[in-house]
Amino acid sequence: MNTYLIIVNILGGLAFGVHTFMGDRELHLITPASNDSHWLKKQETWTMTRCGWHWISFDLLMLTVLLSLINFTNWIPHPAFVVQLLAIYTLGYALFWLVTVAISRSFAQNYLKLGQWMLMLLISGLLFLGV
Repeated sequence: MNTYLIIVNILGGLAFGVHTFMGDRELHLITPASNDSHWLKKQETWTMTRCGWHWISFDLLMLTVLLSLINFTNWIPHPAFVVQLLAIYTLGYALFWLVTVAISRSFAQNYLKLGQWMLMLLISGLLFLGV
């Protein structure tokens, strides 16, 4: 059993739970009012945002499931290769997040307040160490 991969497995599961349930609750704070004159367009945009949000929730779930299979079964034929792919994938998430924050309108401590990139960078580093 690999300690680094167990840690990532736990972090991924926690991130999935928080992202899915608490994040969706926060998304409801910006639900467009139905009496708004541009409600339909705003509702379409909000729904697309929510779908994108839960696309990431699904990615976190799959990270957790794959690592659970690697950590606790022999179902994955080449686990080191899968872990390397996950490390690159999560590094990509961190880099895209940083670029998106960089090209967006700035506000006080935006890199810290939108610090999900740190979690993905940590996960990627642990995965690289776990290989």
